[in-house]
Amino acid sequence: MSTMTDSTKPVSEFKGIPIVPSAPVRSGDKYRTVQGFTAIKDGIKASPGATPIAVGRKPAWLRAPMPAGRLFDGVRQVVREHRLATVCEEAKCPNIGECWNAGTATLMLMGEVCTRACRFCAVDTGNPRRWLDPDEPLNSARTVQLMGLKYVVLTSVNRDDLDDGGAGHFAACVHEIKRVNTGTAVEALTPDFQGRLIDVETVVASGVEVFAQNVETVRRLTHPVRDPRAGYEQTLSVLAHAKRFRPAVLTKTSLMLGLGETDEEIDEALSDLRAAGVDLVTLGQYLRPTPNHLAVERWVRPDEFERYRDRALALGFLECVAGPLVRSSYRAERALERNNAGLSGGQRVPHAGT
Repeated sequence: MSTMTDSTKPVSEFKGIPIVPSAPVRSGDKYRTVQGFTAIKDGIKASPGATPIAVGRKPAWLRAPMPAGRLFDGVRQVVREHRLATVCEEAKCPNIGECWNAGTATLMLMGEVCTRACRFCAVDTGNPRRWLDPDEPLNSARTVQLMGLKYVVLTSVNRDDLDDGGAGHFAACVHEIKRVNTGTAVEALTPDFQGRLIDVETVVASGVEVFAQNVETVRRLTHPVRDPRAGYEQTLSVLAHAKRFRPAVLTKTSLMLGLGETDEEIDEALSDLRAAGVDLVTLGQYLRPTPNHLAVERWVRPDEFERYRDRALALGFLECVAGPLVRSSYRAERALERNNAGLSGGQRVPHAGT
C-alpha cells in the first residue's frame, strides 16, 4: 500500500492497481474495488485507434430540464441525509425530477461491477467472485421506506459468477421491500440469468408486479451491441417464460434506437416481443456514455418515436413509452395509463407536482 500526494493520482493502490473510491480512475482503466477484486472503469477498455462515427451535435430535443419540484427536493434531502444510493443519481438520468416527484425510483442490487461488457453500457466490468452484501435486502426496504416510494424499480448488474445469477438475492430484496412497505409496487428489471428459466421463476414468484428484461436492440445488432453471453433469442425466451409461469405478471422490455437499426428491423423486434407475450415496451435514444463505447449512428426524431409507438400499439402492446429521453424505467408507474407516460410528440408535457 502506498500513498501519493499528487491529487491526479490514486491515493492508494495494490500491486500497482489503483483502489477506488480513493481517487478518480480514467474510463477504460483497471482498478481494484474495495471488496478486493479488479474491474474496468466504465466497462470497456480504451481503444485509441478507434474512429468514431460523427453524427453532429445533440439536437435540441435531447436537452433535459433541470430537476425541480417540492417532492423532488424532499426526496433528494432524504437521499443525502441517509447516504442512499439510487441508479437515478448514479446514472445521471435526465428524468430524475419527474420520477422522484411521482414517488418512483430505481435501485441497483448486487454491487456496481458487472460480469459482462456490453458495448453500450458504462457499468464497470469485472468478476465480483461471488461477493454479495447480506444486508442489502433490509437496506433496500429501508431505502424505499425513507424515500416514500410508491413504485420502485429494482435492477442489477449481471452476476454470472453466482450459481443462480443472483435470482435468490433479487427475490430476497423483493420480499423484504414488500414486508416493510406493504403499499409499494415492485418492478424487477433483471439480468437474463444465462437463459436458466428456473432462476426466472424465482424472481417472478417473489411477488413483483412487473418483470422486465431488456432486449436492448434489434436481432442483427445484438452482437456487437451486447456481450456475447447475452442473446436476442435468450431474452425472448426469458420474457416468454415469465409470462407463462405467472400470467398475471406484466412483462416489459426496452429498445435503444440510433445504433444503425432500420425501420423494418424495429418492426421485426416489436413483432417478436409481442409473440413472446410482452405487455410493455419502452423506446429511447441511445447516447454514447464514453468515447470507448459504440458511436451514435443517428438522432431519432420525436415524430419518428411517435410513429414507432403507433406501430407497437397496433401490434397489441398495453403501452409503448417512446421518446428521445425515455429510459427503461422512465415513469414506470404510469405505463398502464396508456398516455405514453405523459409524452406528446416525443416531448414532455407538465405533470402535477413537477
